[in-house]
Amino acid sequence: MAVDIDPATPHDGKVRPITSEQKPLSMPALLAYALAAAGGVIGYVPLLTLLLPIKVEQLKLDEYSVLAWCGVAGAVAAALANVGFGWLGDRSTMRGGGRRGWLLAGTAMTALSFVGVVFARDAAAIVASIVAFQFAINAVLAQVNALIAEEVPAAQKGTIAALLTLGNPLAAATSALVIAGAAGEGSRLAVVALLVAACMLPLMLATPRQPAPIGGPGQVRLSPRRHLVIASAARLLMQIAASGVGLYLLFFFAALAGDRAQTHAGVARLLVAATIVPVPVAFLLGRWSDRVGRRRSFLIGPALLATAGLIGMASARSWAVGAACYVGFATGVAVFLALNTSHAMLLLPDGARRGRDLGILNLANTVPQIVAPLLAWWWVKAHDLSAAMAAMAVLTLAAGVLPLLIEEDCRGEQPEDADRTGSTSSRLILWLGHADR
Repeated sequence: MAVDIDPATPHDGKVRPITSEQKPLSMPALLAYALAAAGGVIGYVPLLTLLLPIKVEQLKLDEYSVLAWCGVAGAVAAALANVGFGWLGDRSTMRGGGRRGWLLAGTAMTALSFVGVVFARDAAAIVASIVAFQFAINAVLAQVNALIAEEVPAAQKGTIAALLTLGNPLAAATSALVIAGAAGEGSRLAVVALLVAACMLPLMLATPRQPAPIGGPGQVRLSPRRHLVIASAARLLMQIAASGVGLYLLFFFAALAGDRAQTHAGVARLLVAATIVPVPVAFLLGRWSDRVGRRRSFLIGPALLATAGLIGMASARSWAVGAACYVGFATGVAVFLALNTSHAMLLLPDGARRGRDLGILNLANTVPQIVAPLLAWWWVKAHDLSAAMAAMAVLTLAAGVLPLLIEEDCRGEQPEDADRTGSTSSRLILWLGHADR
């Protein structure tokens, strides 16, 4: 769906059909979606990876237990909010109102949720504030993801997925900025809130267009239920590993360095470096996958890289080695998830329920936030963080193997009856596929 930011076009939020087939988007138009997605990442990465652990540490609470509870309770809230707000966006779109009103509301709620985080002073209050935050930020993410699925043509799904990797370096840069440039927790979160709003603004002002038709280059044929379940399962495994590593990353490097005061700034700088490398790699592979109409074969290499990085982290005995291995892991994860995103979006059924269906697919992102803290907490208590890294490596390897079970048609063609079955039976298949899991 092209997004023409044209001052001559009224911005009344109405969806306007153009043609039966979507025109390719210009790079500035694609960047509006990528910037909004980056705003969502900026909303949660600095808080969950640095500011929250620092807060828990300063309050002298049980770090592992509080973070585990924040991960579990927050993930439940995120899952419910993503499905719920996706469904609300679907209803608004069917009534001609579009999703951008909900995007604005979610952005405002996210800023308000930061106030609760600042005033939380005990374990229960911290967990409650994170639940409220997850509810708010997922109201934003639900609309952004649905807009990308609806408005970006199928032939450009690999490109937009690659551009989505810009969110991680921007979020990491934000983390470094707020740690170095803002003195207090309130000031740091205020900066984050302003950046989130600024990132959402171009997409909020862009003119909505006609949703993408089903099919197109890169669309997977045959057995959509089984293929969608496999793609979701691969993402689930990779996200469990990524969530587990991210949750205890600060403590992992603190153990290697032996100085927690210097670790905070060091990890912030490392996150910036580890998120820059995946961008050109993902862009190259994403554009290449768009050209050849295949997604599956491009997922294996990144998964192997992530696995090798985790094995290196498990055996690391110095900051330098651990940092180098983490960069490899982060690159593999980011590229894998970017390409998996474009793959999954092409498997979505057509119709008016994309927001809800993407919310269900988002369980592959939120369930790991429940499972990973529990797994990592168990490994930390029973063994150590190195053992946890090795266990996560098994998951990333499995994530790379699963896409091999998906059949692809290099021509990217759909069966003739795809359009007739997409609006009803495919959505039923989607629901059943997740129920089977």
